[in-house]
Amino acid sequence: MIGKILGILLLGEAVAMLVCLGLALYYRGPDVSALALSVVITALAGAALAVRKVNYQDIGYREGFAVAALGWFVTAVFGSLPFVLSSAIPHPVDAFFETMSGFTTTGASILTDIEALPMGILFWRSLTHWIGGIGTVVLLVAIIPSLRIAGMQFYRAEVSGPTKAKVLPRVAQTSRQLFKVYLVFTLLQVVALRLAGLPWFDSLTHTFGTVATGGFSTRNLSVGAYNSVAVELIIAFFMLLCGISFALHIKAMQGRPQVLWKDRETQVFLAVVVAAVAVISVNLITVTEMTTGTSVRQSLFQVSSIATSTGFASADYDQWPDLSRLVLVLLMFVGACAGSTGGGIKVIRIMVLWKLGTRQLQKLIHPQAVIPVRIGGSVIPTEVTDTVQSFLILYMGLFVASVVLMGMLGLDLISAVTAAVATLSNIGPGLGIVGPMANYATIPVVGKLILSFNMLAGRLELFTVLALLHPGFWRK
Repeated sequence: MIGKILGILLLGEAVAMLVCLGLALYYRGPDVSALALSVVITALAGAALAVRKVNYQDIGYREGFAVAALGWFVTAVFGSLPFVLSSAIPHPVDAFFETMSGFTTTGASILTDIEALPMGILFWRSLTHWIGGIGTVVLLVAIIPSLRIAGMQFYRAEVSGPTKAKVLPRVAQTSRQLFKVYLVFTLLQVVALRLAGLPWFDSLTHTFGTVATGGFSTRNLSVGAYNSVAVELIIAFFMLLCGISFALHIKAMQGRPQVLWKDRETQVFLAVVVAAVAVISVNLITVTEMTTGTSVRQSLFQVSSIATSTGFASADYDQWPDLSRLVLVLLMFVGACAGSTGGGIKVIRIMVLWKLGTRQLQKLIHPQAVIPVRIGGSVIPTEVTDTVQSFLILYMGLFVASVVLMGMLGLDLISAVTAAVATLSNIGPGLGIVGPMANYATIPVVGKLILSFNMLAGRLELFTVLALLHPGFWRK
């Protein structure tokens, strides 16, 4: 049953590769044969797995977790074929790292000369972001009727946040609405970037990286290569928009736009962004020779990029003063809102942890008091607060372990710390040797595999992936 669903995923991936093949044929690039062979191999593997008839009613939560985790792994393995076969990224581990980074919307890259890649390969690289942003399994639930009966199992395993609330009565309806909002944002940004002067190809690829909060660019200098205020403002706006819960966007499009500015998590998220922009702007003005306009422009873009875990760069922020870099690193941990395409711990979890801390202080003063945890007027159930605390423990455990392992592989402290958090929070670029104007190419093969695991675990919010590693998961 799991194999059949993985096969369907691979068939869908082959169709996506076919789109890139058509683009390669249009540009008459050297990547035509590589993409064609990748389509054939992926389609044959998918067909071999998908041919068997199964009963989707037998799918439970364990199967849902297995499909979600293994689905991302399998699509990344086959998604690396175009890179390897075209010799764009000849080493299989490097190609797997790049593809996993794409599907998990991390944006970490090992490429040193992005602009040298053929157009079809570049488009595939960006398209992995767009597919991964909406979620491979949620996307299947939205478009394949036979999978909808198992929708809740998939939805719980893949959608981000401490709660998995459905916007509509059925998960399939919610999945379809999520896809519609995602598509609307994509179309709007493509048109906006085209009007701002970008070619259609660049508009599409940078939109894929924005709405998915991924960060892959087709330029070596990322968004900074365009040196355009309009382009930066458009991308910053859509990054922030996609850093807000898509459940709220669905309600807004259903005629309730007030939910966006009344939601407590959104208010805190935007307040954090404004505060970070203000601190960094003042720091840049006082410490460097940067003008007020340039400092506000660069800080707004970079804060929007890091806070939403997108990872686009308009400047080399690794050269900024220590305070500015510290603020960006803290934002890497916090991340965006739950239910968005952004990564990180998520704002709502930070809010819950803060409330738990203040409650504990109150209970020290009034030991017999019953003090519920409230956010936005709603009481947070104990089950959710327990899950939030468990998530933080696992997150910090993986983070510390990753830093130690990166240090053992020879990375300096700043590079090790930011590489760990940038992959675990699906940010992409960090500081030091993995900074915005550098890449992950120099990290040893073992390190790339460790960081690839981080990207997958971060995208699926730890529990889904770590559950598969627990011996009890495989016992009947």
